[in-house]
Amino acid sequence: MRLALGASPAGIRRLVLGQGARIVAASLGLGLGGAAALSRLLEGLLVGVAPWDPATYAAATLLLGAVPLLACWLPARRAARLDPVAALRTE
Repeated sequence: MRLALGASPAGIRRLVLGQGARIVAASLGLGLGGAAALSRLLEGLLVGVAPWDPATYAAATLLLGAVPLLACWLPARRAARLDPVAALRTE
C-alpha cells in the first residue's frame, strides 16, 4: 500500500527492518540481563567457561541478533519488490 502511495522501495525496507530491529534490540537486552542475573545460579554447570565470559556473551548476542534480522530482511526485500498496481488489485 505504501508503494502505491509513493514510498520508495528503500523506505519500505527501512520501515520493516527498523520495526524488526527495535524488537530484536529489546529482546537481546532482556535476554542479556536475564543471562547475567542467572549466570551465578548456573556457575556449577559451566565447564571451562566463566559465568561472565565476554566472548561467549558477544557470540551469542551476534548469532541471536543476526538470525531475526535476516528473518526481517527477507520479507522486507519481497515487499519492496512488489508491483504497486498488483498489490492494490488484491486489496
